[in-house]
Amino acid sequence: MDNQEIIVGLDIGTTKIACFVGMRGENNKVKILGFGRTESIGVENGVVRSITGTAESIKHAVEQAADQANVNIDEVWVGIAGQHIKSRPSQGSVQIPPEHQLIEESDVERLINEQFNTALPAGEEIIHIFPQLYVVDNEPLSREIPPVGVQGKTLVGHFHMVTGNVTNLQHIRLAVERAGLHIKGVVLEPIASALAVLSDSEKEAGVALVDIGGGTTDIAIFHDGIIRHTSVLPLAGNAITNDIREECNILKRQAEGLKVKFGSCLTQAVSANDVVSVPGMRNQAPREIYVKTLANIINARTKMILEQVDYEIQLSGLHEKLIAGVVLTGGGAQLRHIKDLCELISTISTRTGTPDEHLTPDSTDNGELAHPMYATGIGLLLYGLEQSERLQTRNAEPEEETPQETPVNPNDIFAGMPDVPTQPMQPSTPKQEEPQSKATDKKKDGLGKAISKFLERVFNEKIDGE
Repeated sequence: MDNQEIIVGLDIGTTKIACFVGMRGENNKVKILGFGRTESIGVENGVVRSITGTAESIKHAVEQAADQANVNIDEVWVGIAGQHIKSRPSQGSVQIPPEHQLIEESDVERLINEQFNTALPAGEEIIHIFPQLYVVDNEPLSREIPPVGVQGKTLVGHFHMVTGNVTNLQHIRLAVERAGLHIKGVVLEPIASALAVLSDSEKEAGVALVDIGGGTTDIAIFHDGIIRHTSVLPLAGNAITNDIREECNILKRQAEGLKVKFGSCLTQAVSANDVVSVPGMRNQAPREIYVKTLANIINARTKMILEQVDYEIQLSGLHEKLIAGVVLTGGGAQLRHIKDLCELISTISTRTGTPDEHLTPDSTDNGELAHPMYATGIGLLLYGLEQSERLQTRNAEPEEETPQETPVNPNDIFAGMPDVPTQPMQPSTPKQEEPQSKATDKKKDGLGKAISKFLERVFNEKIDGE
């Protein structure tokens, strides 16, 4: 495998747990080495409730992927969602040290790190901090100009902060650790999904990613290449399935099958006379369900979900700036006519996002991994690869050489004298000049002291100052 680093993504969803093993392939795409999937036990609306049950599900999915890839898995990148996820704006500032002629990377890192000290409501923990805008000496910088390399005394940053409930985050950590794994990093699921289904041009133009999973609908809105708004809604595909089960009085697995095979989000798109027969329980006759009735149930709940999505888009203030429209992904994106219903509600052009464009051809031979439901898992691989490659690049940068001390030559009378530093060019500022006589005396004193120290070192005698 050419010693390339192998990354593992773990998608802990409400209906499924999926594990992906991959590495960087040709044309900068991802090569899938192994894949495992199992039913999710103990997860509700994206939140781990049963640590033991979830740990067992994680084990099964990871073992499948490890066997297929023929590798040992001990650390994973984990996706996180759930109704406990919140976002809020944040702002901070730092003073640039006088010795920094220009703003350095360390100054920006110091500003971002200080945001982790932001006072939060009890029980919340910071997951991500996304820079929105930098201001240097009261002058905002455009997106094309990073703060590093700019001259200034004060750096101000505006950020988008994503937080999660400490207890729920701890439950995920405990479940993963109980499965015998170490968490490499935690990633908000819509951020991972965006990496798998969105292009850089879409993020620059303005786009809303809507990931409709089993327990939650995750939203991430981008504009000018920057993530501007995130939200997690506690309604998704399972809510639609439960509505069908209750209205039609059938089993949950039967309701899920009807939704996938015969469901539609638009009642006008199905015939009023089409009927589906569902097997009855023992000694009971089959139950007949009109496809029109099924469509009415699906339409009502899906409309509710998409109206909340539209509300979040309006709340972001970017509704009129989403040139690239809405991109639907996740298992719920496969519902028939959901794209049309989304366009009716939001009045924004909509498409379905699949992760196949980021995968090597041999990774999608059977077509399974190109499904929108795997966008988060593949996005976790992409996120892990980007972080790993960024760290490798940083470590590969040559360090500044430390000047070597030159041994003192007693035959060189100037060997022990201090070098006169070359002052960098600074903006001209009015400065009060010292009287010439005092400045001359200071120079003489400095020269005399240097010669005295040198003679003291050479002849090992103490020279008394005058």
